[in-house]
Amino acid sequence: MGRIFDIQKFSVHDGPGIRTIVFLKGCFLRCKWCCNPESQNHQIEQLNMNGKVSTVGRDVTVREVMDEVLKDRPYYRRSGGGLTLSGGEALFQPDFAAALLRAAKEQGISTALESTAFAPYETIQKLLPYLDYYLLDIKHINPEKHKSFTGVSNERILENARRLAQEDMELIIRVPVIPTFNDTREEISEIARFAASLPGMRKIHLLPYHRLGMDKYKGLGREYLLKDLPLIPDSHMKELCEVAASFGLNAQIGG
Repeated sequence: MGRIFDIQKFSVHDGPGIRTIVFLKGCFLRCKWCCNPESQNHQIEQLNMNGKVSTVGRDVTVREVMDEVLKDRPYYRRSGGGLTLSGGEALFQPDFAAALLRAAKEQGISTALESTAFAPYETIQKLLPYLDYYLLDIKHINPEKHKSFTGVSNERILENARRLAQEDMELIIRVPVIPTFNDTREEISEIARFAASLPGMRKIHLLPYHRLGMDKYKGLGREYLLKDLPLIPDSHMKELCEVAASFGLNAQIGG
């Protein structure tokens, strides 16, 4: 059994091809810009959106999830897609996440994990035998600034990134680009330099800040702390993408 809050089909932004994303509930971080605040707490919650109350979170078996995933097998075959686990943070429920990935691999389905890697490496290793792609969030290189915006330092994340680069799978670095946090040339340069230092690591995705999850905070009775942040102009995102590419990386805007 595990706890999820959504299954999203026909995604083309979280791994190659057309994918089904399973969102697991619970996260170790509290990123101020999080667009899925309903993912952070493991407990089941009530979300009030414009007077309509819905329950966020449900307990499911691996078989129940895979029954949904397998419905779209023809799309995976044609596009090179498959199953992606996201959250929250799938490492918050490592045994359930590993069981889902194993079930997918037994069915010949490609697997991906979108994750912060904020967990003991022994926890991550439970998932690695069944994983084709690791989409790893690297949010900042400075540990204090990382902690001020996410609630945790980044030493464990960076160390796990170094170890993951040695594993037999494709590692892709993803950077949520957030104004006042990491949207300068210097900060993206530091992240790109670190990424380029990882053996075999060639892809980096810059994900522009957006406010799509802002209304959910009100629906959960919480305050969205970054409501006054401006969006990042396309021209600046292109500039940052060029900065990342200058380190020999295959850089792109978006996942």
